[in-house]
Amino acid sequence: MEITFLGTGTSYGVPVLTCTCPVCTSDDPKNKRTRSSLWLRWRGTSLLIDTATEFRLQALRAGLTQVDAVLYTHCHADHVFGFDDLRVFSRLTKQRVPVYGNASTITELREVFAYIFRQTERHQDRPWIETNVVDGPFQVGDILVQPVPVFHDSLPIFGYRIGNLAYITDCSELPPASLDLLQDLDVLILGVVGFNPHPAHLHLEGALQLVEQLRPKQTYLTHLSHLLEHNEVSKTLPAGVYLAYDGLTVHLT
Repeated sequence: MEITFLGTGTSYGVPVLTCTCPVCTSDDPKNKRTRSSLWLRWRGTSLLIDTATEFRLQALRAGLTQVDAVLYTHCHADHVFGFDDLRVFSRLTKQRVPVYGNASTITELREVFAYIFRQTERHQDRPWIETNVVDGPFQVGDILVQPVPVFHDSLPIFGYRIGNLAYITDCSELPPASLDLLQDLDVLILGVVGFNPHPAHLHLEGALQLVEQLRPKQTYLTHLSHLLEHNEVSKTLPAGVYLAYDGLTVHLT
């Protein structure tokens, strides 16, 4: 399995508009964060988790040329606003791009992008999409995908487990049943927005407590705000825990 962090920032991105803090004005490319999304390749299948606002630029940088499906965590702008750029992949294959999510995510996606779903036949200048509401494990090619229900404040959304990789972002609470789905991981990816408790997201201390509880072999922190300077925070992290950055590629064996 090969994964690439297409983006690792919060909904604001980093630099934040109008901000002159040390992270936003940093010359370190690891402090430049587009909105969070992941690209996964395994068993001949190419999956996206979310299509972030800068998806087109992220895909060009990463050399992404194939999308077999998109797994959506939820329908907030920073996770879906690259949706229209899926048109290239449906045009290449002349087939619908399947997308997956829970019922509320798919319903909102169809509302936000209603112009796409009004078409009755394939239009080469619009994405050709197949929406799939899921509430349990499902198959994409030769890959079994396990949704992991979590809460984003009071909103029920999905993380995903694929093999021994799990991607959990925009999470403030994990139900006990979801903790059971996150055992024996090789790689855990967690969203962390800053140092202080947040009503809708994990903060650094809470994330590290969760890591200690689940004990994955490696953990990567994503969905990072401008409060987290890459090198300074990296020095404080325990062994096996890393800050992700845009363009980082990890190989799992």
